[in-house]
Amino acid sequence: MHMLTYIFATRNKHKIQEFQSLLPPDIRLIGLDEVGFTGELMEPFDTLEDNSRIKALTVYEALQQDCLAEDSGLEVNALQGAPGAHSARFAGDQATDEQNIMLLLSKLQGITDRSAQFRTVITLIWKGKLYQVEGRCAGQIIEPPRGNNGFGYDPIFIPEGSRYTFAEMSLAEKNQYSHRARAVKAWIALLQQLTYSKQ
Repeated sequence: MHMLTYIFATRNKHKIQEFQSLLPPDIRLIGLDEVGFTGELMEPFDTLEDNSRIKALTVYEALQQDCLAEDSGLEVNALQGAPGAHSARFAGDQATDEQNIMLLLSKLQGITDRSAQFRTVITLIWKGKLYQVEGRCAGQIIEPPRGNNGFGYDPIFIPEGSRYTFAEMSLAEKNQYSHRARAVKAWIALLQQLTYSKQ
């Protein structure tokens, strides 16, 4: 079996593990620590698309190798799509997951509309060209937080079609619903399209 290896522009081991669990056995992701990239990845923009793009371009320009990056966010309808691209830093640059969750729940006090969606945008740089795909997962914000798995806002998000939060699910169960799983599926389809179109 011919192994395809892609540089994934992240140092988040949870994210790498989640992505890798969705991939066929002939695709392997390596994170920035493995390739010795020591530069900083900036997320200066207000959209997932722009942040995903700048992360991929930063790594590509530094290493001159094809790579992929992603940016994910929780978009809460009652908060006009916030925290969105600022999800990881909602309560501050050094905020913990718990601090982000508590701030979000405090902003939703007294609000009955708890509808939200998780969204992931993947940027692929392949043979020097840039492509983007996305995945979405609609659901509801609940409180108090439930579950110990996952990361980020997983303990307060129940996807449509389930009674459990992402944090109450195993990784395999989460993959049946998640925005990241849907984005990875679109990315694999894109890879297949690009590969076959070049043959």
